[in-house]
Parts: sequence; structure tokens; C-alpha cells
Amino acid sequence: MRQWQEITTLEEWMKVLKESDHQPVFVMKHSTRCNVSADAWQECQELTQEEAVTDVTLVMVKVVESREVSNRIAEDLQVKHASPQTILIRNQQAVWDTSHWHIKKETLCEVLKENKNG
Repeated sequence: MRQWQEITTLEEWMKVLKESDHQPVFVMKHSTRCNVSADAWQECQELTQEEAVTDVTLVMVKVVESREVSNRIAEDLQVKHASPQTILIRNQQAVWDTSHWHIKKETLCEVLKENKNG
């Protein structure tokens, strides 16, 4: 079972961004102060039990506690910030994103399957 890795520094973010040149990266931007985000985070955690979650890096950023990282992700990927938000990255570019109530395990799993080979 895959696990989500929390990133808290800009250095960690830059490393993850570079990793996307070799392997897709799923980013979950999570607010620990929001019930909608808590539900979305639960959906993301359930995703790790799916077979489609192979050859992908899973990272989570707490948007309040790591605001600088969260803002940098939005800036680097040119994706308007939302919380909760999931973003799929390939080759240092956002190839898909969604937010709020659209974050469902089934949707995330399908996106991974569709983007398996780039």
C-alpha cells in the first residue's frame, strides 16, 4: 500500500517537482481547518489501497501550516490555489487538477489510469 508523504519545505517541493520528470506526482493540498478538506483527504487516503496507485509519487501539503509551499506550488504550476485540491504533475507541469467535492477516490483512480503512460 502506498503512503502519502507530507512536504513542508520549498526544498522538498523542488525535489518532488523534479521527480515528476521521471514519474507522475499527485499533490493533495489539504486544509486542516476545513471539513470539506477532511472528507477529500479521506478519499485520498482510500486511494492508496487501489491497484492503480503504482509508479506515482503521492505528496500532501497542509496549506495553513506550510503556506509558503502551497503558494509556490500554485505559482510553479500556474494552477489557481484551492483547498482542498488535487493536482497531477508530469514533467513539471500540471496535467490535471480538481478541488473540493470533486475529490473522490474513483475519480482520482481513473485519472491515474488515464495518465499511466503519459
